[in-house]
Amino acid sequence: MINKTRNRTTKRWILYILLLFCLASSLLFVNDNYSFYDRPIAQVVQTTLEDTTKTKDMHGNEDTLFTQHIVAILKNGEEKGQQIHLTNQYSTSGAYDQQYHIGNKLFVSIDSETGEKIAGSITDVKRDQYVLVVAWIFIFTLLIVGHKQGLLAIVSFVINVLLLSFALDIYVHYSRVSLLLICGICILLFTAISLLLVSGFNEKTYAAIVATLIATVASLSITSLVIWLTSGSGLRYEEMQFLTRPYHTVFMAGLFIGSLGAIMDVAITMSSSIFALYERDHDISIKSLKTSGMDIGKDIMGTITSILFFAYISGSIPMLILYLKNASPLGFALSMNLSLELARALAGGIGIVLTIPIGLYTTVFFVKRKKARV
Repeated sequence: MINKTRNRTTKRWILYILLLFCLASSLLFVNDNYSFYDRPIAQVVQTTLEDTTKTKDMHGNEDTLFTQHIVAILKNGEEKGQQIHLTNQYSTSGAYDQQYHIGNKLFVSIDSETGEKIAGSITDVKRDQYVLVVAWIFIFTLLIVGHKQGLLAIVSFVINVLLLSFALDIYVHYSRVSLLLICGICILLFTAISLLLVSGFNEKTYAAIVATLIATVASLSITSLVIWLTSGSGLRYEEMQFLTRPYHTVFMAGLFIGSLGAIMDVAITMSSSIFALYERDHDISIKSLKTSGMDIGKDIMGTITSILFFAYISGSIPMLILYLKNASPLGFALSMNLSLELARALAGGIGIVLTIPIGLYTTVFFVKRKKARV
């Protein structure tokens, strides 16, 4: 037993060391991967504040516009190693611009070249190193806490991302294909892959899959019925005005995908809890399982609904602040920015509430089957 524990600990440390090596090597690669980009990249070596201008918007609010002169060194392309002179304008609000500092890496375009002096403009910021650090922190956290299940969760996440990318690519290139049909197929695959990989092939997982699919269909059916009866009154599709596809279809597809995560979470929580009670006491009555399951559902219902609300609303906070700062009426600002987000949160909330009884009775059905076999 002691030798097995030692071997397990040794393997775990070897895994952590390999991951640290991968982290270090990938960070070194990302910090020096300029040759892999077609666009010119420049690193800021000098910044000078040239001018400051006071401006006013249509509502009379004051803002300050700064003009920044930047000298940077080109890191790739034929002009590699040469200086490029850039001009950057940024405002106090920083809504659509920002100030750059020494060490920042920027995507640039070369506008003119006179002798040894190269002038250009900034097109974007190179942020892949920061994204990589956050990704590795996410991976380490999953592996340290979840071990094998954590690794399977990462595999599941990658597969789901690839599936969604592939599905959206199909819709972009073949507009006649129904987006709702594509998302419906994706939901089946997401649910099966996520739950089977992490929880395994057992009754607990099967119960969670069935509950997830039933609750998702029920939630979206109710939401679609309400939107149809009200003719979508109150829904503001202005943020989708750049789309060339039907707004309503894209919005409903977003509801499909957005509601799935919360519903799946509640379904596996109900299934795992009830099966854990049964495994601890095989003689427990079905009535006690139902009572305990409903108590668990009531406890998680409020918190998960709040999480869903905050997750949807948080993305609109910058635009809300911008609207309110420009003296827009509160009702108008909320209507313009939160109508779709609130609809998504409410649809997900309906799904969460429905999943509790659906997950409870589905899991009890599988427990009864297991009891009958024993």
